[in-house]
Amino acid sequence: MTVALDHVIEGPDEAPVVVLAGSLGTTHAMWDEQAAVLAGEFRVVRYDHRGHGGSPAPPGPYTIDGLADDVLALLDALEIERAAFVGLSLGGAVAMATALRAPDRIERLALCSTAARFGPPEGWVERAATVRERGVEAVAPAVLERWLTPAAPAAMRERLEAMLLATNPESYAACCEAIAGHDVRGRLGGLRLPVLAIAGGDDPATPPDWLEAVAGEVPGARLHVIDGARHIANVEFAPAFTRTLAAFLRGIPGMRARREVLGDAHVDAAIERTSAFTADFQDLITRYAWGEVWTRPGLDRRMRSAVTLTALVAGGHEHELAMHVRAARRNGLSAGEIEEILLQTAIYCGVPAANSAFAVAQRVIDEEAR
Repeated sequence: MTVALDHVIEGPDEAPVVVLAGSLGTTHAMWDEQAAVLAGEFRVVRYDHRGHGGSPAPPGPYTIDGLADDVLALLDALEIERAAFVGLSLGGAVAMATALRAPDRIERLALCSTAARFGPPEGWVERAATVRERGVEAVAPAVLERWLTPAAPAAMRERLEAMLLATNPESYAACCEAIAGHDVRGRLGGLRLPVLAIAGGDDPATPPDWLEAVAGEVPGARLHVIDGARHIANVEFAPAFTRTLAAFLRGIPGMRARREVLGDAHVDAAIERTSAFTADFQDLITRYAWGEVWTRPGLDRRMRSAVTLTALVAGGHEHELAMHVRAARRNGLSAGEIEEILLQTAIYCGVPAANSAFAVAQRVIDEEAR
């Protein structure tokens, strides 16, 4: 049974969607600094876990998979087909579970101050028992020490402490037990999507080597360490964290354009073939070719396809030409218009090159007609 999560939506309606999921004992307000920046480019959806902030607190037990199902239900309710997922700590565990359960719904993952397994389960079970017996107040001093450095401003500490103490104790305990059962080690290698791991250099709760282990499982995943940060790095080290996160998320418009022009089947096949050796190159193509050039407003996609076909004929890139003849058809060019483009290339790129291009284009057009 899923829970209708309390959430806030900011940013343009048609922009790529970014979901922000926070730590155990926080609310969506922990993302204020990031939302203020990201909402200029993205549709930002930040939510509260069960029993946190404004979300309902149903009785347990909870599981990480169950918390992931809450998020998928939220995406369904908001009619969001695909989103990037940014999760910190518990939110990172939920992000991993969501990507494993519904890989077609997740564009990319930013996994922050989290782990494939959060240490021995017994510690979490013990913390759950303490909170049930004595309240969240009993664990608050130790939690805050892990969250922030001694140099953190008092106002920042008080703000996070207020979130923590307002958390429903039973839900906090049930989330602890969910964390105790979280173990996706050995399962992340099947993910074929861009992944960024962000660690606090001095985080005692999820040390950098835990994030390194996560990144090490996913082909092409990258690790970024914020020196001096503890667990809630996005709050105390907000500028550095936000710069890193925003740069990673800017690959989403490129992937959207790539799918719209080339089609899901082609892109999914390319992603499936991605390895650790090719992942950085694939990300480069997505961010720059598709995210920076194909999305520019100066030319429409029909014109960009015409230019691309001409360039591919000139370069003799027949394999790429077939792909972009299909893309040109998706972008609205007729068979007759493609014929005219190739006739033009015969004059300026050479008859032999155009002859080969006509053969490639004819094969693609015939395939479409079947």
